[in-house]
Amino acid sequence: MESLASQARPAAVLWLAGFLQAARLHRVVSFCVSSRALSVRIAQCFLLNGLIFLGSLLILKSVVIPTLLWMLPEQCNQLGEQHLCDHKAAVAIYSFLRFGLVEIFYVFWFYPLYVFSFILSALWYNDIAKHALDVVKSKRLDLTEGLDARNITESEDRPEGFDRVALGIGEQVYSILLLTIFFVEVSVIGYIPYFGKAMNFLLLSLMYAYYCFEYKWNFFAVSLNKRLDFFESNWAFFAGFGGPCVVPIFFFSPLTSYGVMAILYPLFVLTAAGTQEEQVIDELKPSYEGKLKRIPVFFVAKRLTTQVLQLFPETQKEQ
Repeated sequence: MESLASQARPAAVLWLAGFLQAARLHRVVSFCVSSRALSVRIAQCFLLNGLIFLGSLLILKSVVIPTLLWMLPEQCNQLGEQHLCDHKAAVAIYSFLRFGLVEIFYVFWFYPLYVFSFILSALWYNDIAKHALDVVKSKRLDLTEGLDARNITESEDRPEGFDRVALGIGEQVYSILLLTIFFVEVSVIGYIPYFGKAMNFLLLSLMYAYYCFEYKWNFFAVSLNKRLDFFESNWAFFAGFGGPCVVPIFFFSPLTSYGVMAILYPLFVLTAAGTQEEQVIDELKPSYEGKLKRIPVFFVAKRLTTQVLQLFPETQKEQ
């Protein structure tokens, strides 16, 4: 109990620090002013996911469905002619037609739009992160403001040429598989009674924080082992950072929450690009006693990823 109490203060301090860093959305304005290409990508994200995707949802719920309810009422007393009420099949047919027309709207518009938005947004997020980090680099910010000196040393010691490319590809494959398994794990935990939702929120916060910072770590060639070690050692900071990212999931329907998050996510990618996480965490250490214990957030995902890769001996050998 005493050990738990000793961890409460550093966890709370780091969580709040991460949350405040994520909330510094003024960095978005600074990045957009510094890069026209970045501004264009941000505007495209707002246009596709905000105006088109969320706008289509709004039209569906406020125009299409009310119109269908007016044309095909769901209550017998709303039918224009009384004799239709004598036929119970009329209401059932109206209900079936109304349901079918709404499903057609989803199948031929929303689902294709969702897939198109998901793929295109993923490409745009990568461009947004690259342009933002180019701005950071162009301003000649010292790398130690954003990354620890150990990471830089390791980056310089990484192999060159084809070996470096092969290592990079291997790490990317491992990272994608790891995060995919972790996402499945988080989704399953959400169905656990009583504390499942709370755990789901915490783990989703960590997952989205990792996504936001991964662009930066890839840009500066931080090895996968280093980034996982740093992430798990400072899990409270990243849980706080990812908190605002996942709030829409718990307040909106799945499609609406996707649209809202597709707009907000690139903004948090930009705040992550401008966050000097190593410096922030180091400056906070004197404000609390003791050291935050590392939590192996990806332990299960790592084990399962290793088991999957063992099915491909050549791939495992490269890892």
